[in-house]
Amino acid sequence: MSTIATGQEESADTKAVDFSLVLGGPVYQLWRRALLSGDSLELLRRRVIVMTLVAWLPLLLLSAIEGRAWGSSVKVAFLFDVELHARLLVALPLLILAELVVHQRMRPLVAQFLERGLVPDSARSLFDAAVAEEKWLRNSLVAEMVLIALVYVLGVAYIWRTQVALEVTSWYGNSVNGQMRLSLAGWWLACVSLPMFQILLLRWYFRLIIWARFLWRVSRINLLLIPLHPDRCGGLAFLSTATYAFGPLLLAQGALLAGVIADKIFYAGGKLTDFKSEIVGLLVVMLLTMLAPLTVFSPALIALKQRGLNDYGTLAQRYVRDFDRKWFGQRTVSDEGLMGSADIQSLSDLANSYEVVQGMKPAPFTLQTVVQLAAVTLLPILPLTLTMMSMEDLLQRLLKIIL
Repeated sequence: MSTIATGQEESADTKAVDFSLVLGGPVYQLWRRALLSGDSLELLRRRVIVMTLVAWLPLLLLSAIEGRAWGSSVKVAFLFDVELHARLLVALPLLILAELVVHQRMRPLVAQFLERGLVPDSARSLFDAAVAEEKWLRNSLVAEMVLIALVYVLGVAYIWRTQVALEVTSWYGNSVNGQMRLSLAGWWLACVSLPMFQILLLRWYFRLIIWARFLWRVSRINLLLIPLHPDRCGGLAFLSTATYAFGPLLLAQGALLAGVIADKIFYAGGKLTDFKSEIVGLLVVMLLTMLAPLTVFSPALIALKQRGLNDYGTLAQRYVRDFDRKWFGQRTVSDEGLMGSADIQSLSDLANSYEVVQGMKPAPFTLQTVVQLAAVTLLPILPLTLTMMSMEDLLQRLLKIIL
């Protein structure tokens, strides 16, 4: 009976700090009212289909009406604009999918701090305050209004027109004296499709800031970390699993850059090697975005390791001195038989424990985590390596593999 009661108390305690990084905000409420989402981000397929069609289908229809959907009337026809399709048909659905993935995988993560007993009772109010403040920031109407303003003023009016848009005749407009004259499809792209995509993307980075703020505030708490924990992170290794939840976001960013590079290669005479700095820059930014928030626990982990080495080093010194005195003191062996003695096993266990402390990592992630995140980010760019060889060379290599 007491076990059941304890379990109910723990469940209620966990529910009290239930926190989703994505389940809230004005856009989320808009989706619910438009019947594009349930209370827990259900209706994913409907959301992806409707938003993709709103962003992409009018562009196809308007460019077809203007005679720019295909053919040679413009250098870049709508159906052959790789960057657009990578953005709206690949990256956009991935950004929507990422919300459900992060919600399902990271929602229990915050509760782990309590379930694992990492937060002392005396600091529970600080932990709850951190959760409450990040919820308030996540739901902020002002924050999302600022994001929308940034998208229209900076994202579309400046970055897209000057950095992304091709300076050739295309389905969305013509560049005349450095000024972009938009077609009908171009106006829909600039007023609806691009803002929709960029708002979703900026909302993601805003949420990553919220996640980083939460981790920083928790790192200020004197957590009950244990140097002997087998995860070699004092019990915080579970945080590294959060980075994998952002996999769809990394894929979306990689697909977006791959589309931009593809258009530059196909229509502006560029080569893949011309974009090494952009690729490396994306990789560095994504890795820092995913992993840097976890390093806020590094000072605590480094101090914990040092304390553990001191404590267990002192214990080991006392034990081996007693062991040596018992078994080899005054050059006489103890009368107790070696066979079945627990002393040898205890010495081995103590050595293993010291190795665990000595192997503690300075941050709750591993090199494997870095490699996996880098691979996911660069995956959409990998097919562009085929542009570095001629079709004849490519066919010859394929024939050698097959035959």
